[in-house]
Amino acid sequence: MEIVQLEYRANTVRCPPTTRQYVSKAEYWEKYYHNSDTIYEWNNGHLEEKPVSDFITILMYEWFSELLGYFLKSHPIAQKTVLEMGFNLGLSQTNEVRRPDLGLVLNSNPVQLEPTDKSYQGIFDICIEALSDSSKADIERDTLDKKKDYAAAGVKEYYILDGHNRHTQFYRLNTRGFYQPIKPNKKGLIKSKVLPGFQFRRSDLSSRPTLEEMIDDSVYQSFVLPDYAESKTRAKQAEQRAKQEQQRAKQEQQRAKQEQQRAEQEQQRAEQEQQRAEQEQQRAEQEQQRAERLAQQLRDLGITPNV
Repeated sequence: MEIVQLEYRANTVRCPPTTRQYVSKAEYWEKYYHNSDTIYEWNNGHLEEKPVSDFITILMYEWFSELLGYFLKSHPIAQKTVLEMGFNLGLSQTNEVRRPDLGLVLNSNPVQLEPTDKSYQGIFDICIEALSDSSKADIERDTLDKKKDYAAAGVKEYYILDGHNRHTQFYRLNTRGFYQPIKPNKKGLIKSKVLPGFQFRRSDLSSRPTLEEMIDDSVYQSFVLPDYAESKTRAKQAEQRAKQEQQRAKQEQQRAKQEQQRAEQEQQRAEQEQQRAEQEQQRAEQEQQRAERLAQQLRDLGITPNV
């Protein structure tokens, strides 16, 4: 069925050709790349309309795109583009212009994105496609055709996101120029070699943890708002130190009370000893007085006491 699109230019109406009708590359760049309301790719002389993903796949794609954005903000080693930015694969056997849902260009890429670029003149380092499963042809375009062509063009990593998890896959270019699946490690993490340090749980693509959850997650803490996570850690450490200082102050206060109690007890013992000494002195004086009285009585009787 012919895809009909109306475009008003100089009071004329132009309808794009069917995907079976030949369109030159020059005509594609001039008429359909910039001016069409429909997103078209160009495949060896034919227009291919970019299919629409369903909502669950869009949610997965948006979560992943935001995660990648957080990484690039904390590790500015690349630039990312969106759907509107196309690039020429530069293949000898086929002639294609593809527009990945998300493209990434490393700072080390010999062809950099310029502020005025409307298409990318080099080869993306990573391409990401949000799968549309509207038809078998749509699925095969992302899972087979683009996989083969991106590998041949030299795209280092290729990610396919499928909200239903039937076709989600992550590929890395090997030394022979073919894609190999990036397998999760023992912790279920997918790690990129193109973006050292970028990682995510395979299962998180479906659960899509919130920003607050990722900040407290060791998998994402190093690049998802690391300044906030660091300040939160410092706040916790300060709170812990304050609690420790408070506990030490209580212990010092308790020791001071114990020392005061011991001092009071020592003072009380000293007072008791002094009281006993005074009592002994009083008894000694009384004994001496009795002895003097007895001696006087003996002298009164004419007896000289032995002193």
